[in-house]
Amino acid sequence: MATKLSAARGDDDDNAGDAAQDGALSVRRCVLTTLLIFAIAHVLLMVGLASPPKFVFDEVHYVPAARQMIGLAPASPQLNPMHPPLAKELIALSIRTFGDNSFAWRYPGTVLGGLAVAAIYLCGLALFAAQGAAIAAALLAFFNQMLFVQARTAMLDIGALAFSLLGIAVFLFAYRQRRPQLLFALAGALFGLAIACKWSGLFPLLTALMIVGVIKLLQHWQTSFGDAERTDWYQPEQWPGLSWLHIGLCLGLIPMLAYLVTFIPLHGLSVTAIFEAQRRIFADSITTAIAGHTYMSAWPTWPLLVRPVWFLFDKTSDNDIAAIVLLGNPLVLWPALIALVLCVRDFVATRSASAFLILAFYLGCYLPWAMLPRTLSFLYYYLPSATLLSLALVHALLRWPARILWACVAVAALGFLAMLPISSAFIGTTMSTFTRLMLFQSWI
Repeated sequence: MATKLSAARGDDDDNAGDAAQDGALSVRRCVLTTLLIFAIAHVLLMVGLASPPKFVFDEVHYVPAARQMIGLAPASPQLNPMHPPLAKELIALSIRTFGDNSFAWRYPGTVLGGLAVAAIYLCGLALFAAQGAAIAAALLAFFNQMLFVQARTAMLDIGALAFSLLGIAVFLFAYRQRRPQLLFALAGALFGLAIACKWSGLFPLLTALMIVGVIKLLQHWQTSFGDAERTDWYQPEQWPGLSWLHIGLCLGLIPMLAYLVTFIPLHGLSVTAIFEAQRRIFADSITTAIAGHTYMSAWPTWPLLVRPVWFLFDKTSDNDIAAIVLLGNPLVLWPALIALVLCVRDFVATRSASAFLILAFYLGCYLPWAMLPRTLSFLYYYLPSATLLSLALVHALLRWPARILWACVAVAALGFLAMLPISSAFIGTTMSTFTRLMLFQSWI
């Protein structure tokens, strides 16, 4: 399979005849698998989606803004101007299609969640060139409870996640191409759409720019490894025809255009209105004068899952509750921290390209939160990095027999099932089950 995928990715440009045919078959199989993963994830995410039939957490901000976009609320004042419009436009389109109800509010999230899981599969293919490893990464991403909850809530983060991961997947496929310009342009457009959902979508784009910039600078300095290997993260002959102009167009101009186009349905072609929208978003992004929140948490605590976010807690009877908590699956995210350490080791000791790229995008989506002046932050800001951790786990587990990898996937599935009563309001749970699942006082 690795040989077929290598041919499909274009690493062996001299292959012909049967090898080319095998590569084409490999591409076809991977496309079908991608579509199947998306379809299964999408359907599973829709189960019980309409419950509860009322706003959950920040839906109270985004659904009214979406209603306003289609004339179901007064046109002024503009609602939720502090975020870009794309995710809200998708919610508005769903309301126009399915009616103004809780299923319609949340349906776009299930599509975007399915795309996010499929994108992790594609990232796995690009990194590991193996179907089994890529499928395992997608399963781990789905069983990470954080993605499941966000994909079933009408918020902006799942849109930023889906387009970011699709952009990362395309970038990873372009990474080993000799002529990556077209794929870089596609990745840039996807990153632009991620930013159009939420400005945190800028982080993976900046990470991609930093990766490309570092490699081009090393090439400019004629850097090379004395014992170079094909698996090295840096190759002196990488991207021979890629100029700084190409980089500026693909990862600068195209993302900006993709981002700005999403403002046209809201502001038309008014340059002044679109510029003012950017000023308003920027002002909100840097403000520090924000009141505290019960479930706020600081960025250093996110990998340890110190403080979850309760989206819903309703008592349905004396002993029964309907609950939605965004926590993350500890059986995925805690072991993944050890996997990150192994990625650091592989990057330093063997110059592993997979380890380098996983670390770059994980840290690139996480560390910028440490530099922002905002004091109000939540665990769900960690969603992109938490989802990318499934790739780190697979990278670490591939050094052992395959049964170890699939055993870890099975353990993750058990953790996901155990948390399902507090992840989906339609299931419901009891206070005793709630008490057993809340392992730490800070989780309550």
